[in-house]
Amino acid sequence: MNDVQTTTTAPKFTEEERAAMKERSQELKASARRGSRADKAAQEEAAVLEKIAEMQDGDRVLAERVHAVVRAAAPELAPKLWYGMPSYARNGKVVCFFQSAAKFKARYATLGFNDEARLDEGSMWPTAFALRELTAADEALIGELVKRAVS
Repeated sequence: MNDVQTTTTAPKFTEEERAAMKERSQELKASARRGSRADKAAQEEAAVLEKIAEMQDGDRVLAERVHAVVRAAAPELAPKLWYGMPSYARNGKVVCFFQSAAKFKARYATLGFNDEARLDEGSMWPTAFALRELTAADEALIGELVKRAVS
């Protein structure tokens, strides 16, 4: 007989991942409680701005600028929280999102695009961009990517 005991353990979620899942659950509950479509949109944008205001200085500055660029480039996208992150959706589906560096203890913030974004180019294309600071050229590129994503 084999004296070695083998055990398998399921992968465990990090504390940050569990917190993100809890935030998402709360977002879904809050969204279900909201009233009219106009009220819902205003409340969701207010929640996004509140989440941005809570961020650490570096992340907050980046998130504020990304928010302004996305809103200017694609006003048809609706701001909403998604796993506790500012995101921008069309018909309820997230097109792009901002992930602060602090969210998962990363060394940089991220601007990500989901599969709703129409950025397809050839057989391979980027769907996320690391952000440490934003220049005017970076903001222009983000604006163009967002416009392309919703085209």
